[in-house]
Amino acid sequence: MAKSLKIGIIGAGAAGMAAAWDLARAGHKVELFEAEPTVGGLAAGFKDEGWDWTLEKFYHHWFESDHDILKLSEEIGVRDKVIFPRPKTSYWIDDKIYRSEMNASMFGLPLSWPSLFRLGLAGVYLKFITRDWQALEQVTADAWMRRYMGQQTYDKLWKPLLIGKFSDLYTQVNMAWMWARIHSRSLHLGSFEGGFQAFLNALAEAIQKKGAVIHLSTPVQNVGSQDGKAALTINGQVQTFDRVISTSSPNLMLRLTPDLRETDYGKQMASLKSIGAICAVLALKQSVLTDGTYWLNLPATSADKASSQFPFLALVEHTNYQDKSHYGGDVLVYCGDYVSADHEYFKLSDDELIQRFLPALAKVNPNFKPDWIRKTWVWRAPYAQPVPGVGHSQNIPPLNTPLPGVYWASMSQVYPWDRGTNYAVEIGRRAAWEATRG
Repeated sequence: MAKSLKIGIIGAGAAGMAAAWDLARAGHKVELFEAEPTVGGLAAGFKDEGWDWTLEKFYHHWFESDHDILKLSEEIGVRDKVIFPRPKTSYWIDDKIYRSEMNASMFGLPLSWPSLFRLGLAGVYLKFITRDWQALEQVTADAWMRRYMGQQTYDKLWKPLLIGKFSDLYTQVNMAWMWARIHSRSLHLGSFEGGFQAFLNALAEAIQKKGAVIHLSTPVQNVGSQDGKAALTINGQVQTFDRVISTSSPNLMLRLTPDLRETDYGKQMASLKSIGAICAVLALKQSVLTDGTYWLNLPATSADKASSQFPFLALVEHTNYQDKSHYGGDVLVYCGDYVSADHEYFKLSDDELIQRFLPALAKVNPNFKPDWIRKTWVWRAPYAQPVPGVGHSQNIPPLNTPLPGVYWASMSQVYPWDRGTNYAVEIGRRAAWEATRG
């Protein structure tokens, strides 16, 4: 661009910093405003005393197909620190652990031979053959899987996962969302030496070297316009910008933009459905998943967590993926779940939530005892997972809002792909291009 623009970015997560990287390199004056005391957003990590590496608050990994995040890591000079182990992922079915990978291990699943054949055939179709996700978004995952994978496979594998992920909304989720998860994922799961926070810190350092300014612990209070320019209210003071890119959730964006709420764009944004995430992290003295499983999918037998076989969706033993020597010898376990923002899990105290979850560990490993626990943490995010219904692509607002010079780039717009740092990078860079192409 011949003209240098003054650009404000709301949020110093992966999307906001990816946008800042492109904009600062192009010679624009960039400022990022982050409400939290650290960069990273939902991918941010924390470190306990005695740990060499940070641990993500909400479990994360990359896939070998995550080209956007890998390209960005190469551009900032840290690609050599990206690692791709191949951890073991599993299902809990009929009180036993079974490998969950779409390969020869699937023949060990407790399914009939006709069901296994249909599972394999449908898996190959979704993984390697079809790219027509637009057709798949016209049918629900519930209906498609019943029809093509069969009732037994659906009941044993997919229905419990869908209920666990989306609760009573599970019959509304379209098949394109499921296709994207199967089509794009790899068996090797990527991480970064030192933890994701180390990558995010490296990205922050790179964009600051290009001239961008990051303001931490600095929430934006309002987004509007003044004298024909985009305007941000920060600490009660109004600052104007040639462009503003917001990477916030739909609800937060609507709270920040009173002038947007009654527009068609604002109403479209308000109609987007999403659910939150809960992660209880336990530092233990002994392993729970002693077979080496990293990620254990736990079945939901009911949308009501209190009535379900397990009170959460995923039991993730991080130190079956990354060596516990990086964490002072702690065995690190996540108890992760997705629930609506008004769910009881957001109201319980940390100790109450931990006590609610602990019996599940004893169910998976009868030897588990509470005195294995050295320390616990609980992390909660009201906005974590968009809920895409039938025909969802028609519901997604464009990046360019009706407010002059204001752009919105969120996880709700990466569809059909699932939320994650790779697609956060993609949409952040796309927003940067949109904001400066005129």
